[in-house]
Amino acid sequence: MPIDTRHPREIRQDIRRGKLAGITAGLGQNYVQANLAVLPKEQAYDFLLFCQRNPRPCPLLEVTDVGSPEPVGVAPGADLRTDIPRYRIYKDGVLADEVTDATPYWRDDLVAFLLGCSFTFEWALLEAGIRLWHVEHGKNVAMWRTSTPCRPAGVFHGPMVVSMRPIAAAQLAKAVTASARFPGAHGAPVHVGDPGAIGIADIARPDWGDAQEFARGDVPVFWACGVTPQAVALASRPPFMITHSPGHMFITDLPNSALAAI
Repeated sequence: MPIDTRHPREIRQDIRRGKLAGITAGLGQNYVQANLAVLPKEQAYDFLLFCQRNPRPCPLLEVTDVGSPEPVGVAPGADLRTDIPRYRIYKDGVLADEVTDATPYWRDDLVAFLLGCSFTFEWALLEAGIRLWHVEHGKNVAMWRTSTPCRPAGVFHGPMVVSMRPIAAAQLAKAVTASARFPGAHGAPVHVGDPGAIGIADIARPDWGDAQEFARGDVPVFWACGVTPQAVALASRPPFMITHSPGHMFITDLPNSALAAI
C-alpha cells in the first residue's frame, strides 16, 4: 500500500468528496487515527464510563458536544458525518446499514467518541524495521472477538476485540517496546502466541478484516482493538449507534508524538 504523506486535512477532503473510500492504513503518515462510536445522549455517560474502565481497547481521545459532529480538540473544522470512508449503523444491536456518509442518520441528541487506534503505533513498528503484511499488501488488519470480557459499565458489556499482526520472533521485543510507547493507541500487546488461549478458534478466519499470511518464524501478536465497541453494541443492544467500519478510521490532526508516553 502506498504511504500517503499529505496532511490529514487534505486526506479528509478527499474522503468527504468520495475520492478515497478504502481502508486508512498507510494514510496520513505519523498522524493519529481514531475509532468512532456515536451514541444518543441517554447512553453517553454509560459509554464514557465503559471507556474509562477499559482503556486498553477504548483509549479515549475526544468526546464531542451533544449534537456536534466537529471534533474540535483533535481536528477543528472536520466533520465526523462525512470524513470517514465508511460507517456502520447499528439499531437495537443489529447492523442495519453501512454507508459512506452518515449525515442522513445524524441527530441533535448524538455524542461522538473518538478512541485511539492501532494504526498509530504501526508507524512506530515500521520505523523500527518491522514489516507489516497488511500494509505491504493493501489489506485490512485481522480482528477477532475474544473470550476476554470487558469490565461492564451501565448498560454496556461485551468481549474485548483484538487485532493481530504476524511478527518475526526475533523482533517480538522490539514490537512490544515500540507499541508500549503509545498507551493512547492500545499500547503493548495483550497476548502473544496461541490464539486459542483467548478464544480464537481459527487464525485463518478473522471476524473482521483480512486473513494475514505468516512467514516462517512469525508469531501471532494480538493488540486490544477499537472495534471492541462494535462487539459491545452487538452484546448490549443499544437502540442506536454509529461506528466506523473496521479499518476505515478518522484521521486526526494530532501527530503520533502527541500520544507517545516515553
